Amino acid sequence: MPKYKVEHYEGKIRRHFNPLIEEQELLVKQFKTDATRRIASKLAKKMGADKIIDAFKKAEAQLERVRQDAKTFFVKKAKTKDKKEKLNCNFTDPGSSQEISLADCKEQLREWAKELVDRELRRRPEGEQLAQLEAVKQKAMDIVYENGDDQAIATALDGCTKKIGITWVVDTSKIKQLAAQ
Repeated sequence: MPKYKVEHYEGKIRRHFNPLIEEQELLVKQFKTDATRRIASKLAKKMGADKIIDAFKKAEAQLERVRQDAKTFFVKKAKTKDKKEKLNCNFTDPGSSQEISLADCKEQLREWAKELVDRELRRRPEGEQLAQLEAVKQKAMDIVYENGDDQAIATALDGCTKKIGITWVVDTSKIKQLAAQ
């Protein structure tokens, strides 16, 4: 029998049988789920695991209360608009309260602390120098975007960067040529 006929019959068999098999698998799965649920609860009582499960439920309920308290605390502490925008998404999404963890709380505090440190560092001499360097960099970028002539850009960049000790245009005529040995 040619290969295309075999493939045709295989496809036709799949089209007829697969929907029936999938339907039957769903019925079996439903029965299995119900039976497993019933037997699991009986087995838990018989083994004594029901006490552990009850303790787990209580611990999870307490954990959920602590997560809600953490969410309320951090949202209240982020009163300003700037802090609310930088609030971890687990604290701001309504459905994610169960996802709040100790790590989320520590990370949020770290973010706020980093912001305070950044503000404080800008007041120190090192921070002022960083701000000046950023301003010179922005000025150099403006020169590049605002000029169309390569020579004019090079000259302007040389004048701009000399203030911070960078020579843009290097005179290579005074450099000794290395002889091939």
